[in-house]
Amino acid sequence: MTNFPRFSPERPRRVAILVFPGFQILDATGPLAAFEIASRHRPEAYTVETVAAVAGAVASSSGLQVLASGLPDLDGVDILVVAGGEGSRQARFEPRLRGYLAAAHGRVRRIASVCSGAYLLAEAGLLDGRRATTHWRVAEGFARAYPKVTVEPDRIHVRDGDVWTSAGITAGIDLALALIAQDHGEDLARATAQELVVFHRRPGGQSQYSALLDLAGGEGRFAELLAWARASLTTPLTVEALAERAKMSPRTFHRAFTAETGTTPAKAVERLRLEAARVLVEQNDRSIDAVAAETGFADPERMRRAFLRAFGQPPQGLRRSARRRPDGSRAA
Repeated sequence: MTNFPRFSPERPRRVAILVFPGFQILDATGPLAAFEIASRHRPEAYTVETVAAVAGAVASSSGLQVLASGLPDLDGVDILVVAGGEGSRQARFEPRLRGYLAAAHGRVRRIASVCSGAYLLAEAGLLDGRRATTHWRVAEGFARAYPKVTVEPDRIHVRDGDVWTSAGITAGIDLALALIAQDHGEDLARATAQELVVFHRRPGGQSQYSALLDLAGGEGRFAELLAWARASLTTPLTVEALAERAKMSPRTFHRAFTAETGTTPAKAVERLRLEAARVLVEQNDRSIDAVAAETGFADPERMRRAFLRAFGQPPQGLRRSARRRPDGSRAA
């Protein structure tokens, strides 16, 4: 059993945010602001410092520099947050950082990464045999590079034991709010979120991106059609129905839609239904049968198979995961 330092309510929890040349500025300053604001509401809740392999000015990918301290004694750190950014691909191979992170496991109470900061944790071996997430754009390459990691690319943040990983940029704020809630309760996390003017707080299992935006590209040729389809999930969204709405022949529509979106009309409709069904499964108590009916799956077994293909677990499994508190216990 690991003997962590004892933290009394009077003793601030020490947060170290690790940066490197080419880090993404918001990956560091987002969580930093959350911990700093939490300490305004509850004095001495946290002390926060920015650290790097070498003390001094560290340039972010935007060119903005921050002054960082050297790497602190691990035994005094409660939360170590590793920023992401373009520089992470090179920083993960920096021997001093890799050794420092490898030594952190078992000595730091919680280790976390934002976005591609997961590369540094994986390279140090901290994610072997664990579930993790990162920015959806790099998730596929990350999974290939680190096959021992179970990558969950559609999560805002993932906790596996004492290691936390999160998706891109603003997801670092969600992760920080979850840590604040774990340390000091939901009231302080909510007050912090209100001060930051952000949603309190996106569940870790929430989707990183909208299927509609991903398929339509915001202003794509079929954006209006897909918006209509998402609002009409309980209707039969066949190729013929979609083609008629688009004022095209079914054959021409199928060819043009696949070329534009990179997927078939049937798979696109399933993605829209999955996105809507997942929200209903995770955020309310409707029966699985009712969710299937409300999102156009009709047959609950068909929806279950779609969930297994897309998320690796059935609807009931996602519901249980969504209701698990940050400390790993189950909500009532």
